[in-house]
Amino acid sequence: MSSTLLPKHVAAVLKHQKDPLKALEMFNKVKKEDGFKHTFLTYKCIIQQLGFHGKFEAMEDVLVEMRMNIDNSMLEGVYIGAMKSYGRKGKVQEAVDVFERMDFYNCEQTVLSYNTIMNILVEFGYFKQAHKVYLRMKYTGIVPDVYSFTIRIKSFCRTKRPHAALRLLNNMASQGCQLNAVAHCTVVAGFYEENYRFEAKGVLNGAKSLLDSVIREGLTPDVVSYNTLICGLCKNSDVVEAEKYLHKLVNDGLEPDGFTYNTIIDGYCKMGMIQNAEKILQGAIFKGFVPDEFTYCSLINGLCQNDEIDRALALFNVALTKGLKPTVILYNMLIKGLCQQGLILQALQMMNEMSENGYGPDIWTYNLVINGLCKMGCVSDANNLMNDAIAKGYIPDVFTFNTLIDGYCKQSKMETTIQILNKMWSHGVTPDVITYNSVLNGLCKAAKTEDLMEAFKMMVEKGCVPNKITYNILTESLCKGGKVNEALDLVDEIVNKGITPDTVSFATVISGFHNRGDLKGAYQLFRRMEEQYKVSHTTATYNVMISAFAEKLDLQMAEKLFLEMGAAGCAPDTYTYRVMIDGFCIMGNTDFGYNYLLEMIEKGFIPSLTTFGRVINCLCVQHRIHEAVDIIHLMVRNGIVPEVVNTISEADKKVVAAPKIVVEDLLKRSCITYYAYELFHLGLSTGWYRWKTVKGIGHDPNDGGAKGMRRGRGRSDSVAVSEVKTSLYKTTTIFSVLTTDWNYGLVAPQMHPILNSNHSMLTILRFCDRGKVRPGLMWVMVSAA
Repeated sequence: MSSTLLPKHVAAVLKHQKDPLKALEMFNKVKKEDGFKHTFLTYKCIIQQLGFHGKFEAMEDVLVEMRMNIDNSMLEGVYIGAMKSYGRKGKVQEAVDVFERMDFYNCEQTVLSYNTIMNILVEFGYFKQAHKVYLRMKYTGIVPDVYSFTIRIKSFCRTKRPHAALRLLNNMASQGCQLNAVAHCTVVAGFYEENYRFEAKGVLNGAKSLLDSVIREGLTPDVVSYNTLICGLCKNSDVVEAEKYLHKLVNDGLEPDGFTYNTIIDGYCKMGMIQNAEKILQGAIFKGFVPDEFTYCSLINGLCQNDEIDRALALFNVALTKGLKPTVILYNMLIKGLCQQGLILQALQMMNEMSENGYGPDIWTYNLVINGLCKMGCVSDANNLMNDAIAKGYIPDVFTFNTLIDGYCKQSKMETTIQILNKMWSHGVTPDVITYNSVLNGLCKAAKTEDLMEAFKMMVEKGCVPNKITYNILTESLCKGGKVNEALDLVDEIVNKGITPDTVSFATVISGFHNRGDLKGAYQLFRRMEEQYKVSHTTATYNVMISAFAEKLDLQMAEKLFLEMGAAGCAPDTYTYRVMIDGFCIMGNTDFGYNYLLEMIEKGFIPSLTTFGRVINCLCVQHRIHEAVDIIHLMVRNGIVPEVVNTISEADKKVVAAPKIVVEDLLKRSCITYYAYELFHLGLSTGWYRWKTVKGIGHDPNDGGAKGMRRGRGRSDSVAVSEVKTSLYKTTTIFSVLTTDWNYGLVAPQMHPILNSNHSMLTILRFCDRGKVRPGLMWVMVSAA
């Protein structure tokens, strides 16, 4: 080589040499040239090359040589490069050693050196050591800069102390540091990681304002600042706003990187907005972005979550044609999507395809298919698949066994469940609380209380800590076995252990008291929930008590609780309204049942056909046909009608035809009695929506809401009565009417003791003669007699 060889020429060659050993060979060779001497520049280049490629032993040799030939006071930049090289490879202790040697070799450490080592320590979770370095820096009189504070903020966020990070952020100005977008956005990320959504939103707005102010001042934030903000917005599901900052980034002359595009694409996919994600991808590809594994994973996962498995498979094939090598993660996403759609055979075929392409399925792959088989009820096939996985050398995990145990428990195959549990132990997998809860729940459903208590005892002996779900299962099992007092003792035991029982436990025990006929005990526990146990009532607990009182026909107490739950902030649900409507209809209080039905619909709930039928039945037997027709029109508006009604296009025809079609459908479904059906059709055909009282029947015109009968125009009372008698006599008998009406609660309460005994027909007729039964039923009785 020529003696005119300069260090800058050597440095340029070293920098572009991809093979670190060849670079070292050249480095050693040129120093033998006459007149050539390595400088700070060449040493720095070779140390960076060796460190970047992990050739640390050779790098240390060069460091020793450098210290002998170069003034150490000038070498801080080289030492920082060495620390970063060690940090990239996770060699934290070696990086710390380099930092400590700087002082030993009289290389003055500045804030740059301290920031480098602090950042490495924080990145690898050595937060206490990083804090000590920070204190040492301040002790030596070095003033922290904005990067020092940013590293500290990151440390606070990583240790789940975002509020401390926020305080430090606010104090940066008083410490003489100008705020930067990176520091602000780091706090945002910290808040999102800890799910402080409310505070994060405020900090996010601050970060946006700061970024906007930086732009207004003519400064350009870097891509990292934008990326941090975009990431925070996407975590807040505000992807549309994140896309706006993507456009701002481009307008500022910056180039979005893969992280920018992938973050927004992933955000849209998680929100189910696949078209938006595809639009971003198309624009990115046009600008030179090459989709990577993360891009395809986001899109495929999003399509699978949107139940678009065919498109997900098509995209997967497109990715393969573009040279993307499939990974186990990608295959697992597709298999999960197939299993969610119940396409288990295709999922199994994809597993085979994985193996054929050299990508062996992992245990998570097997777990996905096993879970899919169990959900379809094919638990034996799932068990065979697990055995196949074991035979191939895969070790099942706790999720594998839990899925099988839950599947067998739901099929009440408890013997097989115990066998799987024993196999779990034999494979070195320790059952967790989910495992035991599945077993306990299976035994509870099978009404094996003694076996359940034994399993619970074993659970505790094995060191598995029960949770609230465990205790809920125990209380349910005890209550089912009639051991309500023991269940209540268990609730007290839970409280003594410092566990606050949830409303499920209390609702179970309250139901237990009610089922054994102790309504007083149930109500006392209901009141003790808040007073003694400090557990707030929910809609579910109110429903249990309201149902209990309604079943005992204590509608006054049921309505009191109904009003109380609304005042307590527990909104009634569909079940609450159904219980109230049923209760009032059984008691013969049609007006209340009718009003609760209307209120239920006003609140946005859709009653079932049974609920509609019960109220219509009561209105019909009280000859309030026009109100029954109004309810049917409500059903039509809410779409709770046979499909044939919706095919009637003309509004006038629908008004006339719908009531007849709906009532016939209700009769077929046993939602109304045949007697109500006949009265309804008679009312429609005669135009009599309220009937006039007939002499000699003994019916009280003020009873039951039937305030006299309205006569049809141009028709006589005798004709109307004759039609009713003839129609009903042809279709039923007294006993069928009595039985049906008894089930629907349409017989007056005074009649209950008579119908519950073996009274003669004459006694029943005499009772009717005193005006205690509706006129229509009396006519049937008289006709049958």
